[in-house]
Amino acid sequence: MRRFPFHTALTMALLALLLAGARGGLTAHRPARWPAAWLTVNGPDLSQFTALVDFAPDSVPLLPLVRHVDATPAGLPLLPDRRNASAPQLLEDGDGVLDRFYGALWRTEKGLPGAVTQVLHYGDSPTTADLITGDIRALLQKRYGNGGHGFVLIAKPWAWYQHTGVDLSASGWQIFPATRFEARDGWYGLGGVSFTGDAGATSRIVFKDPRHTRFQVWFLRQPHGGAFSLEAEGVRLGQVDTAGPAPLAEVASFQTPAGASRLELRVEEGAVRVFGISAEAPGSGVVYDSLGLNGASIMVLTRRFNAAHWTSALTQREPNLVVINYGTNEADFAGFIDRQYEGELREAIRRVRAAVPKASILVMSPMDRGYRNGPSEIATMATIPQLVAIQRRVAKETGCGFFDTFDAMGGEGTMARWYNAQPRLVSADFIHPYPAGGKLIAEIFVREIGFGLNRFKLRQILVSSSK
Repeated sequence: MRRFPFHTALTMALLALLLAGARGGLTAHRPARWPAAWLTVNGPDLSQFTALVDFAPDSVPLLPLVRHVDATPAGLPLLPDRRNASAPQLLEDGDGVLDRFYGALWRTEKGLPGAVTQVLHYGDSPTTADLITGDIRALLQKRYGNGGHGFVLIAKPWAWYQHTGVDLSASGWQIFPATRFEARDGWYGLGGVSFTGDAGATSRIVFKDPRHTRFQVWFLRQPHGGAFSLEAEGVRLGQVDTAGPAPLAEVASFQTPAGASRLELRVEEGAVRVFGISAEAPGSGVVYDSLGLNGASIMVLTRRFNAAHWTSALTQREPNLVVINYGTNEADFAGFIDRQYEGELREAIRRVRAAVPKASILVMSPMDRGYRNGPSEIATMATIPQLVAIQRRVAKETGCGFFDTFDAMGGEGTMARWYNAQPRLVSADFIHPYPAGGKLIAEIFVREIGFGLNRFKLRQILVSSSK
């Protein structure tokens, strides 16, 4: 079994040194970031389970982390030609496995009162920076209606944590992501991160969209809990006392008479534990929660999240679709994939279905992942196609939809093509897409969702006409 991704780590180390030299005096006092330990579980096969969790999502220079859009390269066959009728289906939704999601999306498309389609997208490091998911959100909301930004963490667990259209600043919080081991009770809320703060801890969130009127703060009621307040546009919306006889995850809702974009969450007294905040706009529309954890794998859902607590969070959110999008970090461990991965994926699906039985579930494969197998050659890791095959089969056998991101990108050798493109679509680790690469994937994903919705509509029309 492979114990550590040495080739990738050496590449990252070399990249860090080159960037440090290139930045010169501007960042001379900023420490370089290096790979961090990922997730350790019981058992000899996984004792050294690590991942490269420090990355910057946008193009060089890596600092400051400011999102920008690259032009799409021309003249290269970056994406497969899907006009061939014999090409594999990118979105597999047979036997009506996504019908509950499609039904909600169709009601939203019609603009029916209160018709909000709620999607939860769990993923790893690209999702942490809202890459791919940010574009999916924008495209779906442009087409079916904007229900608001959705869930966002109240502080940055990682310097590059960001959501499209959101500015986030905070102070005074202790931060415990599920990919670490500080919060041992497994209570990480909906988004996989727990925040604890004493009096004076604050979070300031500015949404680019000023139409939000409903806000929800996800917190823990507990013995000796303190109090927090929420302001919108400088107007105090209310204060919540988090004290209670026993630990219990709750959601506090706040409403504004007019749209607001500037929020401030403040701990007024004592100590509080908060998991995140969600923002929604009035009327019908799509709400797309991007729930990414740096260095995450499927085992975050099966081993790190307390099952009962996560069930409560999922139930409170009432999603129409839950996307399970892992595999990149697992790709370093062939032995784990051979012996354990399938069981973990099945358990994650079981937990989601038990918590929200009315929701559709979509397994989304990882992107291509490359490595250098020569001075000028970049090859696809053999474990990526293996993972994709397992995910496709398990999704079918468990009644889930499946989206083949790997094939949508172009399959074998995509990272080589994307890295050699001008401008580049992927970073030098051959893992993380630049914004332009993420947008290409998002456009294909949303296109396939639209095709699936049309198939659903046709089936409904045929059923109605046969009665």
